[in-house]
Amino acid sequence: MAGAQEIPELTSELLDMSREYLRQETIEPLKNLGKHAGYGLGAAAVISIGGFLLAWGLYYGLVMLYPVGDWFVVLARLTTAVAAAIAAGILVWRIQDDG
Repeated sequence: MAGAQEIPELTSELLDMSREYLRQETIEPLKNLGKHAGYGLGAAAVISIGGFLLAWGLYYGLVMLYPVGDWFVVLARLTTAVAAAIAAGILVWRIQDDG
């Protein structure tokens, strides 16, 4: 058993060891997790912008392809919306877990 003289030293050693353990096991992994989360959010933003630009390009391509007229602009918008909904449905279907 520790003597009365050693108790303050052991207590400070225990506190230092606890701080070091908490830093190694919580703070460092959280920093790494934050870095990976940042990469994930950045990738999601780039993919979202790409999908938007693809839909926009499809719309203007259809406007140029269809004959001139107000109803053909509406048809281009409807076709673009349906294509975007199908693409979103395929993405959701592929992302879902099988289990």
